[in-house]
Amino acid sequence: MRIAFHTPLNAYDDGRISGDRRMARQLVAVLEGLGHSVTPGIGARDFMPTPEPERLAAHEGAAARRADDLLSQWRADGAAPDLWFTYHNYYKAPDLLGPKISARLGIPYVVAEASDAERRASGDWARHTAIVRDGLSAAALHLYFTDRDRQGLEPWRSPHTALVELPPFVAFDREPPRRAGCTDVPRLVTVAMMREGTKENSYRLLARALHHLGNRPWSLTIMGDGRRRPEIEQAFAGLPEGRIAWHGAVAHDRVVAGLAGHDLFIWPGLREAYGLVYLEAQAVGLPIVAFDSGGVSATVRDGQTALLVAEGDEAALAAALQSLIDDPDRRATMGAAARRFALDERTPAAAAAILETALATALANHAARRSAGGRDIAP
Repeated sequence: MRIAFHTPLNAYDDGRISGDRRMARQLVAVLEGLGHSVTPGIGARDFMPTPEPERLAAHEGAAARRADDLLSQWRADGAAPDLWFTYHNYYKAPDLLGPKISARLGIPYVVAEASDAERRASGDWARHTAIVRDGLSAAALHLYFTDRDRQGLEPWRSPHTALVELPPFVAFDREPPRRAGCTDVPRLVTVAMMREGTKENSYRLLARALHHLGNRPWSLTIMGDGRRRPEIEQAFAGLPEGRIAWHGAVAHDRVVAGLAGHDLFIWPGLREAYGLVYLEAQAVGLPIVAFDSGGVSATVRDGQTALLVAEGDEAALAAALQSLIDDPDRRATMGAAARRFALDERTPAAAAAILETALATALANHAARRSAGGRDIAP
């Protein structure tokens, strides 16, 4: 099939480090591997940080013009898509193209990692949320990565709209290196951007948890940079001298090799969508310590490859860290299980098997919907 692939949250070809952008590229690669012809970057970025009606109107106007241009182009060259695939839309980045173009072309509309926010259904974001919900109703298929997203999408499950789990997966150019052997001083590592909001809050929680472990032997490597680095460095300032190694921004092709030089991956992950870095760390054989927050649980096997603790509980985070610092045999056992999990279960091949079946379901749902006169079942 010819597939139009749209990413309203972030531009597809934006080269900045981001799990969102990376997952988009992975999805395109898997679809192409299944034999489809995929055109990514089909529309503009429609992220809106604030809800002013004028901002939304400007985006809607630009999207309408883009839709007309695309339809004219496809009429001229006969290369209209057979299916529309939108990745990651929500109230701040609604899909202003997919549902309308799909309806005009009479093609299936598929969405991956969409989310709904009931608390935004009224107030300043109400119009944005209504647009998202129109798209949720129009979709023949929703691919969800986490159970949190599934719960939000359940009201849109219907005979003509399927919900299919697509667990987060990670692609490697070559087999990741294995973790080096355990050392007398356990080497902790974390990888995250240093920006305000939940990333900074996760760093601060990590720093506070580490203060509980001052009498234990450990070191921490931090790979990441950003505009909040001075404030984040200050949060770690009270820890014993020499414990923290600040590596700054590290090129993505060097991150995995860097992870392999450590014994344990720690990132609290407050409200993390899921976090591909958890899969990368497991792939080299590192056990994980994190909060059971957001979609983190979708990337690990709690109790087998990771220790997850209640969101925000820094004492529990410290206790989980301490238990693995004190038990090298358990670290090794969990690390081996982590590598098997990431490299055997969370692969592009596994994602391809799910996508192949799911797209067939989308085509069937679309045909059934059209036979029923295009009626949708919405909440």
